[in-house]
Parts: sequence; C-alpha cells; structure tokens
Amino acid sequence: MPIVALEEEVPELCARDQISQPLVISADRRRGRGAGLNMSGRFEKHSREDFDDGWDNQEDLPDFKTSVQEERANTIITRNASPDISFDRSINPYRGCEHGCIYCFARPSHAFMGLSPGLDFESRLFAKPNAPELLERELARPGYVPRPIAIGTNTDPYQPIERRYELMREILEVLDKYNHPVAIVTKSALVERDIDILAHMAERNLAKVALSITTLDRKLCRAMEPRASAPHKRLTALKTLSDAGIPASVMIAPVIPALTDSELEAILEASSEHGAAEAGFILLRLPHEVSPLFRDWLLRERPDRYQHVMNLIRSMRGGKDYDAKWGERMRGKGPYADQIAKRFQLAAKRLGLNTRRHKLTTDLFVAPQKGGVQLDLF
Repeated sequence: MPIVALEEEVPELCARDQISQPLVISADRRRGRGAGLNMSGRFEKHSREDFDDGWDNQEDLPDFKTSVQEERANTIITRNASPDISFDRSINPYRGCEHGCIYCFARPSHAFMGLSPGLDFESRLFAKPNAPELLERELARPGYVPRPIAIGTNTDPYQPIERRYELMREILEVLDKYNHPVAIVTKSALVERDIDILAHMAERNLAKVALSITTLDRKLCRAMEPRASAPHKRLTALKTLSDAGIPASVMIAPVIPALTDSELEAILEASSEHGAAEAGFILLRLPHEVSPLFRDWLLRERPDRYQHVMNLIRSMRGGKDYDAKWGERMRGKGPYADQIAKRFQLAAKRLGLNTRRHKLTTDLFVAPQKGGVQLDLF
C-alpha cells in the first residue's frame, strides 16, 4: 500500500489508538529530538498539551533547548530484586537522556519529577554532581557486600552532557580505586574517553562494556535515536574497547518487529567482526507513556509500517502494546517472538558468540576507610 494512502488514514488510526495527531509540536521547535509530543505525566492532576489553534503562531514559542538542573542525591546505588534481571544494583548519574531514543523505556520515570516523558525527558535533564562522593560513602558502609554495579540500564551515562560533567569518569575512578566490578551499557562512542580506566580495571577482571546497537541504517538511527552515536561509531568503539583488552559485547536493544528485526543477523555479524565476544537482545517495550510516544513517532516517520509493526507487537504482548509480566517483558511470547529468539540463537552460535559468559570478580574489593585502608594484622 503506498504511503500516501496511509497518510490519509492517519486521523482514523490516531482516533482508534487514542493518540494525538502527529506533529503536535512543530518540527522546527523539536529539531534534533525524538519525541513529537510533550503530554503531561500520568501523576499530574491536570493534563496539558500544545495544540495548533489555527493562527500559525507556533513559531512564537521557544525551541526545546537542553537545560540541566543539578540535584543533591541522598543515595546513589539503586537496588532491585527483579527475577529476570542479571544485576541487583545500578547507578544513574543523570535523570533524563539527551539521546532522545523514542522507544526508551525509562521515559516514564520523568513523570515522577512532574515533567513530561516526551520532549521534557530529552531536554530537561538532571545531574547528580555528588554521585562519586556518595558512591565512596556507600561502599564504606559496614556489611556492604560487593557485586557488579550496572550503569546505563536506565539513562545513558555517556549522553552528551557527560562531556561537561564527567560524572561517569569520576564514578569509574572510585570503583577502580576500591577494586569494585562494573558493567556498562551505552549507545555512545564517548565511552572511548575512559579506556585508560576501563583497561586498568579489565586487567583485574573488574569491567566489561556493552554497546547497544538497534540498527545499522544511519537514516533510521538518526530519526529514532537522534543524539546517540551513529551506528558505525558504536562499532568502532566496540573494536577500540576490545583491542584494549576490555571485554566488549553488543546488546541489540530493542528489537522492533517489521522495522529493525530484519537486521538482527547483520548487527551480530558486524559486532563480531569488531571484537564483540558476547551478545544479547531485548524486544521493544512500550510501558506507560512510551506507547503513545512511539506510536506517534511511527505515524510520522514510517506511516507505511504502522499497522504491521503494531500488529506484530500486540501479537507478542497478549493483544496489548505491553505486558510487564516477569520473564516475558524482555522477550515477548508467541510464534513471532519465538522466531526472533531462534534467529538470534542460531546467528550467535554460528559466529561463536556467547560461548563463555564473562563473569566479573568481587574478590579484590577493598572497602574505603577514613585515613586510608587498614591492613590486616594476620
């Protein structure tokens, strides 16, 4: 079906799926952003949205420029007991993410700040400048038991504002100092900046890094992940990390049916060629406000794929846009989900990926102490 025919059906699709018309926020105002909407968060008493009143005066409204507010956090290590996640603690030095990935499952967290998971999430950011200090304090608590800390599981620690704040580098310096293991996930080639620390940690089996790659199509990447590193830059970062002796892997996250799933084998092959030894994937997740944001983006950027993509997503989510059930939220269920998982397994096996899972050590950890580390007497 030609795209023009689908564009004529957009109002009907919007009404059926209960989302706003595309381009509610003018393209000029949100240039370089992923979201097209800036609806209120789900905890607000009143819902507010920009709309076109017919006077063509949206050019009078300000652009969505990035602003950063510093906050003094009380704690920095976040704990979780999720049965389908491989780590039990993580660190997020920033709230919000300027990468602007339209599918980001962390977007709803901005609602807790009284802000929109839409454009606010990628333009109104928060930095925690006391994160390194808090980390050192929390590592020194009596009874602290070390396990790998995951960083990049919510918002990206190497998003553009990290160039100015360098919180991630300071956090790594603390972890390196006390021999604490860390596992990083990022979509940014900026991780190469910290190779000196990461390589030093990797020599003691204390660090590993995963580059998240969704597509190798640069045009699609720019539309879907507007301020993340280009795909070829992420692949180069993989090779640079691997060549420096840092265990490097690829995370295909998310896999989007009928949009990026056809690239699954190509991404694994390219990543293997660039030094990845391990790989993983996560199916597209559309919790809370992410669903209308993604559907609006899909209607704007790929209207010819809208019905096919959403039908396949719902076929893997029990007829819904999302199902948060443990064990299924990352992979989905049904024939199409099984097919994606099987394709991944076959390609990974053919390429020699995941033959051995790299497990970081906790045996070298030394807790911080005032006045230096006290040596054992015996």
